[in-house]
Amino acid sequence: MENVNTFLEKVLYMEEDRGIADPPLDSLLSRSGSKYGLVIYAAKRARQIDQYYIDLHEGSFYAHVGPLVSVDADDKSLTVAMREIAEDKLDLKSSAAE
Repeated sequence: MENVNTFLEKVLYMEEDRGIADPPLDSLLSRSGSKYGLVIYAAKRARQIDQYYIDLHEGSFYAHVGPLVSVDADDKSLTVAMREIAEDKLDLKSSAAE
């Protein structure tokens, strides 16, 4: 029982609170050529994530790609898109060709 309590304390205290700007915008700007390109790309990806959830609700599973990072229940699609960019799950250069 003592091992379980120790484990739970470690897990609870290791979790950090996320701030309003998580991931930090400075780190995102270093991945993009401009802040305008970053905003447009993140907005496009957020719309894709929204459409994925709409399709999922309607029973269509293969029309759009869902979130590529772990998502909390209260996360907005733009936050998820920014996290995907911060974790290098998306290639920003591919959007410039479109």
